[in-house]
Amino acid sequence: MSITDLAARSLIRSQAWRSVSSSAPSKYAQASKDQSSAPPAGKEPLMKTFKIYRWNPDEPSKKPYLQSYSVDLNQCGPMILDAIIKIKNEMDPTLTFRRSCREGICGSCAMNIDGQNTLACLCRIDRAGGKETKLYPLPHMYIVKDLVPDMTQFYKQYKSIEPWLQADPPADGKEHRQSIDDRAKLDGMYECILCACCSTSCPSYWWNQDRYLGPASLMAAYRWMADSRDKAGFARKEKMQNELSMYRCHTIFNCSRTCPKGLNPGKAIAQMKYEMATES
Repeated sequence: MSITDLAARSLIRSQAWRSVSSSAPSKYAQASKDQSSAPPAGKEPLMKTFKIYRWNPDEPSKKPYLQSYSVDLNQCGPMILDAIIKIKNEMDPTLTFRRSCREGICGSCAMNIDGQNTLACLCRIDRAGGKETKLYPLPHMYIVKDLVPDMTQFYKQYKSIEPWLQADPPADGKEHRQSIDDRAKLDGMYECILCACCSTSCPSYWWNQDRYLGPASLMAAYRWMADSRDKAGFARKEKMQNELSMYRCHTIFNCSRTCPKGLNPGKAIAQMKYEMATES
């Protein structure tokens, strides 16, 4: 087959695809809408009750309360976030929460689900019949509204540990080199998405969050201390030499048990304590 024939066939296919795609959106959008409004064929409704923490700052005299919503799980996605979005879209537009990526990367939808801090986008709905699911904002935080906590203090603490590389210009003027082994030391720390699930599950952070940095910020601090390229290790450790910044951690590992990314902040903090105690 000649090049001319191949080019002609390619042009025909391209024109055919444009013809199909130009008419597709309305047809497929309507089909999707019809499917979402009707229950799946042959499936009885599977109703589940979600009790969600509600508080409105515009109504200061009204105490926080739990509001119940009943959702048909056969018309809902598998994750808690799917149910919350469905409730907001179809039942109560006043419900307020944070969400963004829906893939466990941004950390926006962190909340307390049935007693455990986690991400709503990664937490599957318990389909057990008759069992209620309770949703609260992250504990021991000031609340902006409903499921939205005030993260100002948390981000302020993260900023205080100076989470960036501090080093002299590289010798070759191009980049800071690092061995494979040194790079591997950062695994399990750099993946933190700052969702605050770990810090808000820590009793020490509950009572001393004005000065205790908390698991998330401390693990981020050790991530830079352990980085072979960073030259500010001594100064970073000096900042921790007080009673509250780091030593309020009692290594009970609530932080590690609740981390939705499977990280181990407790181990990082323990390693930082050990290195600071054994340095000459």
